[in-house]
Amino acid sequence: MIRIEARPQPSAVMAYATPVLAVLLTMIFGGVLFAVLGKDPLQAIATIFWEPLFGEFAFFYRPQLLIKGAPLVLIAIGLALGFRAGIWNIGAEGQYIIGAICGAGAGLAFYPAESVLIFPLMVLAGALGGWAWAMIPAVLKVRFGTNEILVSLMLVYVSEQLLASMSLGLLKNPEGFGFPGSRNLQQYPSAHNAEIIAGTGMHWGVVAALIAVIFAYVLLTRHRLGFAIRVTGEAPRAAKFGGVHPGRLVLFCLGMSGLLAGLAGMFEVAGPAGQISIDFNVGYGFTAIIVAFLGRLNPLGIVAAGLLMALTYIGGDIAQSQLGLPAAAIQVFQGMLLFFLLALDLLTNYRMRFGQAEVV
Repeated sequence: MIRIEARPQPSAVMAYATPVLAVLLTMIFGGVLFAVLGKDPLQAIATIFWEPLFGEFAFFYRPQLLIKGAPLVLIAIGLALGFRAGIWNIGAEGQYIIGAICGAGAGLAFYPAESVLIFPLMVLAGALGGWAWAMIPAVLKVRFGTNEILVSLMLVYVSEQLLASMSLGLLKNPEGFGFPGSRNLQQYPSAHNAEIIAGTGMHWGVVAALIAVIFAYVLLTRHRLGFAIRVTGEAPRAAKFGGVHPGRLVLFCLGMSGLLAGLAGMFEVAGPAGQISIDFNVGYGFTAIIVAFLGRLNPLGIVAAGLLMALTYIGGDIAQSQLGLPAAAIQVFQGMLLFFLLALDLLTNYRMRFGQAEVV
């Protein structure tokens, strides 16, 4: 007989081993999935994890780690602050989209003027756009007690409709021959998030992600507010008795996660993506949830998890082009990582017992 019983104390070993085991199990069962699809599992796994780093064209793919990883880390840092306090923002994808729309709109409003102030204005607009969108579930939760998971998630679909509307309407390129989408910001120097060091993938979004990691680390380990966040997540009743105001914490955590997601969207639309289009959003807001949990809600762990997830994005694209793997298979592969991570997390607080149950 197999039974599960609570541990007297959470297992520190399992807490650190779970991410590693989750990655290994994802490789194993991902290989099974690829084999079912008629592909060599070892070749597929090697293509995803080896080619971007050490393959023939690794010099081209390596800078993409920063380009793909920066928005994931930026969004995941914001989500982790809320998750640690038990505040569940599942709508970062929507805040990412709104941040991109606001940032691009602020830049295109001055086209074709040239000024060093345009890009900082876009950064401010993107951050405020994401923050304002996250304030909707925050205020509704504080004022009416609504569920922030449902509200933030539903707002993703609203933001996607706004994205389509802007691509076909207000932000549509008047010189685009009728095609949906805005002007290309990469061709507008004052609004372009260009590489700071050419060929490295280092742009201002990467810098912002590093600043966010440092900010979150200091906040959680050295600041009273960080202590309130941790206590609220671990012992909500104790936090209340300790004078923590839950409403203010909701506003701060949701607002900060929305702000960082909006920044990620702005840096993406002004850089790698280049324009507002119907298919601008690629799921970074949802993937960042995996990154946050894989990084154990720890800022430094999120950096490593973000780079790992970026590797699956890049390796997945290579596997699609070289091996003919469908995009859906790569998405399932990434989803497996979260599934095994959450499943194995059970063993941090519980342990399995084998044998006959004791009769009381």
